[in-house]
Amino acid sequence: MISLVACIGGFCLDFLFGDPVWLYHPVRIMGNVISLLEKAVRKISRNSKSGLLIGGAVLWGIVVILFTGIPYGVLEILKSKNEIVAFLLEMFWCYQLLAAKSLKTESMKVYMKLKDSDLEGARKAVSMIVGRDTAKLDCEGITKATVETIAENTSDGVIAPLFYMLIGGAPLGMLYKVINTMDSMLGYKDEKYLYIGRIAAKMDDLVNYIPARISAIVMVLASFLCGLDWKNGWKIFLRDRYNHSSPNSAQTEAVCAGALDIQLAGDAWYFGKLYKKPYIGEPIRSIRIEDICQTNRLMYVTAIVTMIIFGTIKLLFYII
Repeated sequence: MISLVACIGGFCLDFLFGDPVWLYHPVRIMGNVISLLEKAVRKISRNSKSGLLIGGAVLWGIVVILFTGIPYGVLEILKSKNEIVAFLLEMFWCYQLLAAKSLKTESMKVYMKLKDSDLEGARKAVSMIVGRDTAKLDCEGITKATVETIAENTSDGVIAPLFYMLIGGAPLGMLYKVINTMDSMLGYKDEKYLYIGRIAAKMDDLVNYIPARISAIVMVLASFLCGLDWKNGWKIFLRDRYNHSSPNSAQTEAVCAGALDIQLAGDAWYFGKLYKKPYIGEPIRSIRIEDICQTNRLMYVTAIVTMIIFGTIKLLFYII
């Protein structure tokens, strides 16, 4: 019961405050450790394919044990000494593991720049939340990239960590977050990361498999509650949810594209190279900068509905 209340408290804190710049985030610690171990693996393996593959697996295991074991151990020790302090720490960690408010804040920076017709400023703002090249994006391209990242991160940054926290509290949330962070840093398919990041990419696909689909289905319900085209959202979800190299990324993107009656994805530039990608959705209408606001609204309603549904299920387990 304490973990459930901590999760609800963290959820509310994220909605209210997001991630203040002055507050050191655990993902930064994760990133520093991953970078340090990556350098060690490359040095020891001498960049041989088998060495990088094995080293990447060892790196993955070490990081997972560190960032799951330590939070679990700390909470268990605190619970035996002071349950109130343990509860407050777990709630704080739950708060830090969610990214709804920060996702909205960063995406709205893009919206405001586009609203002011500051294309260069919008390119700079969107470069902070997407991995693609943004230097040549026009207004439509910037808007599309922003909508896509909100839709995808509704699952990765909000629903997935929430799902795992509701199952196993902050430690399981930390497990998810560190797996997701390793994928973000190592899970590329280029020559540099193909072998060292293979395990990281595969495990991220695995832990996101269920949350991504839950996110998409709840997003269909959320699109109905938001007065959007939920029927088309469901249709495009069924049709286009695998139009991505990742088995999970297009799940929520497909619902979002359908609900807004727009077309997302398509070819994009990454690190100076053009990647051919299928489209998601149908261009029933042209994309507008206001779609950034609509997608944020959809993300928030999806998060709230998920919290209500799965929080209630967890509460029933305690009662029964």
